Amino acid sequence: MYKLVVVAGKLRGSEFVLEEGENTLGRDDSCSIHFPVQGVSKKHFSITVTGDTCYISDMGSSNGTFLNGKAIKRATVQNGDKIALPDTIIQVVYVEEKKIIVHKRAQSDEDNEVDFMDPGSPPDSLVAKIFWAFKFKIMPVLHGINEEYEWHHLFGILCAVFSIAAISLTIFPALQDSKTILIRETAKRGSSYADMVARMNNRALERRELEKVNIGFIKNEEGVKEFKLFDMQGRIVRPIEELNENIGGDPFFTAALQWSLKTIEKKGAVYKKLLDEGEIGIAKKIMAFNPRTASEEAVGVIAIKFEPTALKVEAAKSRKAYLESLVTTSIVAIFFFGFVYYLTVRPIEELTFQIEEAIRGRRKNLESRFLFKELGPLRNSINALLSRIRELNNEEDDDFAEEESDESYVRQLHEFMMGIGTAAVVLDSQKNLSHINVEAEDITGIRESASQGMSLLDVSRERGFAATVIELCDNSANNMGTNQQGEYDLQGVPHTIHVACLMGKDGFAKSYLVTFVKDE
Repeated sequence: MYKLVVVAGKLRGSEFVLEEGENTLGRDDSCSIHFPVQGVSKKHFSITVTGDTCYISDMGSSNGTFLNGKAIKRATVQNGDKIALPDTIIQVVYVEEKKIIVHKRAQSDEDNEVDFMDPGSPPDSLVAKIFWAFKFKIMPVLHGINEEYEWHHLFGILCAVFSIAAISLTIFPALQDSKTILIRETAKRGSSYADMVARMNNRALERRELEKVNIGFIKNEEGVKEFKLFDMQGRIVRPIEELNENIGGDPFFTAALQWSLKTIEKKGAVYKKLLDEGEIGIAKKIMAFNPRTASEEAVGVIAIKFEPTALKVEAAKSRKAYLESLVTTSIVAIFFFGFVYYLTVRPIEELTFQIEEAIRGRRKNLESRFLFKELGPLRNSINALLSRIRELNNEEDDDFAEEESDESYVRQLHEFMMGIGTAAVVLDSQKNLSHINVEAEDITGIRESASQGMSLLDVSRERGFAATVIELCDNSANNMGTNQQGEYDLQGVPHTIHVACLMGKDGFAKSYLVTFVKDE
């Protein structure tokens, strides 16, 4: 197991365990190793682990990647190597894993099955952990629904839910603001009524003669549905027909009394509440001067129920605005559903069509015009399966197999290599070394006399280099022999590697030409 340990810089002491396969490092949250250090590119370098082999590739970073003091594009790394980045030094550490043998009871085949959606352990990075939780904790709920309903039905439901949620989160706050403004204006109006009562009945309030208080003008005001004046003990003073009755039948007036007792020391406070059926309740304490204490004190409460026409109009407008937004968003959601659905289905239909052509013998490999990397692994698996089927068919036909031997193809590329004038290697169909010129021997350290007929992985001193060449060979074979190129540091010098192959009549790659061009 390999890991990266920061030995100098801002993140000194941090450790990052490298997973099998490609690991990317950079400031971008999508990198498997999130490295928030100034000067480091969003995607700075990738480090690939294949078993005990580990090699690094610069991803076009702005400030470059340095391995043991040398700028590199691609190179093999070993235990103890130091990678230098801006203001940071990282050391590669190989940790031998201890194998613990545990005796367990024999399990059935069903117990040994591995779920391809097994989440494993969560990553260390906070951002990566959020994506991990979304994929393996939240999405399984939708995957479970997808097991019962067709994908396009589920997608349609998600579009509808999204539309309703978007409207509720955007329209409702705006409508609520207008209602809040209306309540605030009504509260100011009710407060002014209470102040008028206090001014008009100043002498009676000072004498605590609430029964002489005149508030008849309130019932003639527009929008007033009901009002009550009561003392701090809850006895009604006005209207006159309810004189000396106790407050308590109406929840609003009871709440207004409780509020006034809790806020008896607060002057000028207004109690406001949105009631049912488009009503607004406003209450305010009536203050009077007390000569003995030389201060104002609450002597009663005026509580008014307003039924403003504007509130009903506002409610009607709110319903209309919501319905209009719902219809508009639904239409947009329908178009969005169509765009995404057919954009997703078209590459799948293309893949299905090409598979049928391959079955009928009209096509050797599957290729796509559409950029859909999630279908790449599936396409590669199908191509490998088609190649295996052709290979089995050729094994049954001895004459055809003999005709398609790779010897003639290797011989052609060997003749071409002799006059190429640059470092080059010829590999056979199994990617075993057939020929290598002197220039290539000098930069790779591989000798033709000791390596002919052997796998490149066995004769190369750097497994990262061998893995790079083999990967380019596979890409060339899967693309009908077209040239593929990559980068790697040979003896500390950046080189561009070109690989092309000759395809046989049976559709298989028969020999590969690998050339090395020193980067200037």
